Formats: sequence, C-alpha cells, structure tokens
Amino acid sequence: MLDGTARKYLRGRAHALRPAVHVGKEGLTEAVVNAIRTSFEAHELIKIKLQTERDERRAWARAIAEKTGSECVGEIGHMAVFFRRHPDPDKQTIDLPGHS
Repeated sequence: MLDGTARKYLRGRAHALRPAVHVGKEGLTEAVVNAIRTSFEAHELIKIKLQTERDERRAWARAIAEKTGSECVGEIGHMAVFFRRHPDPDKQTIDLPGHS
C-alpha cells in the first residue's frame, strides 16, 4: 500500500506518459487485461485511458488494480495511472520517496 507522498510522486512521473492501453466500449475484456499485464512486464508505471462514464471508470480502475495486482495512484478525467513494482529487483526502475 502506497502512502500519499509516493502516490503524488508517481502521478508526477506519469504526467509525461502516453496511455499504454485504451479501454473502450467493449470494457474490460480478457484481451484488455492481458494487454495491461504485458505493459506491466515492461513498465512499473502506466497510464490507461478509460472511455466510459465517471462511475464506471472508477469501477474499471478498481477491477484493473485487482486483476493485475497493481495500485491505482490517480485518476483524472478519462485517465488512470497504475503502479506495480516489478518482482525482479534488477528491473525495478522507480525509487519511491520514503521506501526502500
């Protein structure tokens, strides 16, 4: 579980990122979830564009976090930012403030 400082730091790092995955009218299909998992193999921090209504976006963000073992660190508009620490310490690229 990330604290507020780490979340703020990650949102700042994600600002320049382009969306890695777009979730459209078909919703969270297994193919979309697999694409998100693939993105997490290459990156610890990803941005996802969620093309739906506000209430459904929040539900999708919770479902993505649950299905991928990640944490949603921020949502603004149709964008959501997710972080998942890479299990291999040699491939961890983000140093979180206050975490070792």
